[in-house]
Amino acid sequence: MSTDEEESDVKPEDAGEGPEPYPYGKYEGGRDDQLDRHGFGRAILPNGDIYEGSYMHGKRHGKGLYVFKNGARYDGDWKNGLKYGTGEFIYPDGTRYVGEWKRDLKQGKGIYYYANGDTYEGGWYKGFRHGYGTYIHKSVNVVHTGNWKDGRMEGPGILDYGCYKYHGKFDKNLPKGPGCFVFEKKFMQHGFYVNLRNPAFDYVGADKLALDDTNLESPEYRGNPRGIVPLWRARSVTLYNEELLPPEPLDLPIVDSQQSLVDILGYLEGLDHAGAAGKGEAEEEQHLTSPVTEKGDATEELLANTPINL
Repeated sequence: MSTDEEESDVKPEDAGEGPEPYPYGKYEGGRDDQLDRHGFGRAILPNGDIYEGSYMHGKRHGKGLYVFKNGARYDGDWKNGLKYGTGEFIYPDGTRYVGEWKRDLKQGKGIYYYANGDTYEGGWYKGFRHGYGTYIHKSVNVVHTGNWKDGRMEGPGILDYGCYKYHGKFDKNLPKGPGCFVFEKKFMQHGFYVNLRNPAFDYVGADKLALDDTNLESPEYRGNPRGIVPLWRARSVTLYNEELLPPEPLDLPIVDSQQSLVDILGYLEGLDHAGAAGKGEAEEEQHLTSPVTEKGDATEELLANTPINL
């Protein structure tokens, strides 16, 4: 995305309200005493992006619409040239996010509508799902409600399959540890999940795989750990008793710590890197792979070990 440095121009001596020539882009709108863009204006940037909205002393500030040349667009609040407040971002493939922003990243409460029909509604932090939220896997009609961390299911959560639910904890999207299945609030099957290497996964030539593999923590990847599947171990069946349920997920507040100098420098370096790779390219986010439908997972074995007809 273009920054205000990219958008700034060299003003001719007779600069004022009106169009500006390339290569500095075209602008029509208000200016302040220093001839910086101020008030309402329309700009065509050198990279082909378009912005229409409010400026304050040379930076996008207030309400505004930014249209990328690839078809993506952001319509919402700005602060000092960055997306900040509430707004809607539409991606070229129709994926859509509506919610809160901070320092150009999704942060706060928001709803993400994925191209495959999935939806996520809940907390965000620095561009990733974080905090309390609900993710709906449309293709399999499974609803996950729980806590998230850095884009993945992490901590207490509930998987709702429609006719029964699973209550337990999750680790990097996968159920892990003690939990229980609840069948129409009549019966409970207690047990625990273990995460094992998937015998159907082709490990030849694959990187070292593990649940704590740091290679999987890059910003580009927030799916399930590759080659790992959850396996349910049943232990007992009881009548439904709410007191026997694991702890429920809570809507925990997100505390945004004050940015350090290192964070600021890292953010500026990220902007420079993005500009060098191709200015104006919209961010993209892949939908979350369902923990119960990923190819080669343990879904069939899980359901086979789950006594649906008690």
